[in-house]
Amino acid sequence: MWLLLTVTSLISALGTTHGFLGQVPESPEVHMNISQMISYWGYPSEEYDVVTEDGYILGIYRIPYGKKNSENRGQRPVAFLQHGLLASATNWIANLPNNSLAFILADAGFDVWLGNSRGNTWSRRNLYYSPDSVEFWAFSFDEMAKYDLPATIDFIVEKTGQEKIHYVGHSQGTTIGFIAFSTNPELAKKIRTFYALAPVATVKYTTSLLKELSYVPTFLFKLIFGEKMFMPHNFFDQFLATEVCSRETVNLLCSNALFIMCGFDSKNFNTSRLDVYLSHNPAGTSVQDILHWAQAGRSGKFQAFDWGSPYLNMLHFNQSTPPYYDVTAMTVPIAVWNGGNDLLADPRDVDDLLPKLSNLIYHKEILPYNHLDFIWAMNAPQEVYNEIVSMMSEDTD
Repeated sequence: MWLLLTVTSLISALGTTHGFLGQVPESPEVHMNISQMISYWGYPSEEYDVVTEDGYILGIYRIPYGKKNSENRGQRPVAFLQHGLLASATNWIANLPNNSLAFILADAGFDVWLGNSRGNTWSRRNLYYSPDSVEFWAFSFDEMAKYDLPATIDFIVEKTGQEKIHYVGHSQGTTIGFIAFSTNPELAKKIRTFYALAPVATVKYTTSLLKELSYVPTFLFKLIFGEKMFMPHNFFDQFLATEVCSRETVNLLCSNALFIMCGFDSKNFNTSRLDVYLSHNPAGTSVQDILHWAQAGRSGKFQAFDWGSPYLNMLHFNQSTPPYYDVTAMTVPIAVWNGGNDLLADPRDVDDLLPKLSNLIYHKEILPYNHLDFIWAMNAPQEVYNEIVSMMSEDTD
């Protein structure tokens, strides 16, 4: 029923919209990798491999300086951008340069780094396991916080010579930040300020598909989706696109896992960039990651992945139940932006989170915003990005 209602709302919102796919030229970035997308707009691009402690090879990207004031190529303050669930670093460069946070920060004088979590399009390698194996996909956001963030941040700090960096997270990018910076004090010392967009800790009140998935028993969940990569768009293509969606463009949105999970804002969406969004999203994650979120939807708690038995939990955590994550232990200064119309980061969950942030320095709720507006909305610079640039510029030693 939830899916039908979501799709119906999409059709209603897009029913009179013109200029979608088939009526505008295809964007060149559709067929590009991240480095090519950066270079296409005339920005310098660097690409690195970061190896985590448990053997995952993460592709991370750098825009060392912008097109504005490019003659000053000395050491610049570092801004590290971490994407959300089912996404990748392309989220920060998918719009035009004046509307993409990565390019805006580069032009504002920052050394910009873009992270990629294990299992997505650009981080699907491991020293020991093939992505064809179940072992490769035995991770959730626990491991992203425990291994991916420390490895990436340590690499950036060493490469740039900066002792502290600015951290920008969206969605699950905030989740792993909350975990990493509250459990790893040495890592937290390397973060100047945490800029949290659509923050997610608990999902007690979420009305997204994650809530529906939380009702599915684990055995049935794995029967439907397997135990490797989460690729629900195949299922949605077969069911939604044939049974519900009647227009080609809406077919694409209806069958896209990212939009189904996070919602869609037709009023604040650059429809000419839709082909870029769809060609790079969803970028993939593990079934276990989605299952972890389903567990969170069921419990309403912020805790580690439940491996299914006291014995297995004991092996992973030295206790029979998954430990809870204590956000109050995080002392990193944090600025928060959330949406009043966010299906995933429900305002009620954010309201529960804010009092637990011991060093909250700024909060803004943007009432019309949904989950994806923070990365793709046409007015994101005016509502969010310009404030981030200003705060980062003032936050110097």
